[in-house]
Amino acid sequence: MKKLLTALMLLASFSAMAEPQMGKDFDRTAQTINTDTPNKIEVIELFWYGCGHCHSMEAPINAWVKKLPADVAFKRVPGLPHQAWAPMAKAYYAMETLGVLEKLHTPLFEAIHTKKSLNPTDEKAAINWVTQQSGLDKRKVEEAFGSFATNTSLNRAANIFRSSGATGVPSLIINGQFITSSTMAGNNDAALKTADYIIANIRADKAKAATPAKK
Repeated sequence: MKKLLTALMLLASFSAMAEPQMGKDFDRTAQTINTDTPNKIEVIELFWYGCGHCHSMEAPINAWVKKLPADVAFKRVPGLPHQAWAPMAKAYYAMETLGVLEKLHTPLFEAIHTKKSLNPTDEKAAINWVTQQSGLDKRKVEEAFGSFATNTSLNRAANIFRSSGATGVPSLIINGQFITSSTMAGNNDAALKTADYIIANIRADKAKAATPAKK
């Protein structure tokens, strides 16, 4: 009996250690960020095409997104802590405007990290790459890079990065309230598991709030 009790205590201790910890594996965002889907739990991936860790995150996060339940919404937001990252943020929003984001998102990562044929801080090179890969008229691509809509999106992306308190990418913002990253959690898979943990707790809190109090 004594050995069994010790084993159970060790198991409980291990479970507690395995559970993500606030202030270590994740934290609160510097400011609360308004979500686009208030009826769902929103997850934002902050990323930069020039980031090797973001490139490595692509396969696991794509697999993770495919398994998300209906009450979770996912979207990407280009990280924009400084102007050197602006060309790739513009590329993301321009490709979205042009309707080629789904087609060119992964190839853009590959061009930078696998083929090493594109400098992620060179806007002219980014415009040429999108033009060549999409088959669209270059003037149309240039207009998308410099459009009012793209500039508005850039400003919002910069505000989200600042409000999140992120110190790098890839980072995951959960429901505009919590942030985790591969650095904080230990690796990409651990960051996704931490996001799952936060989502489950937010879901439980929502269910509790929706349950009428007993009189």
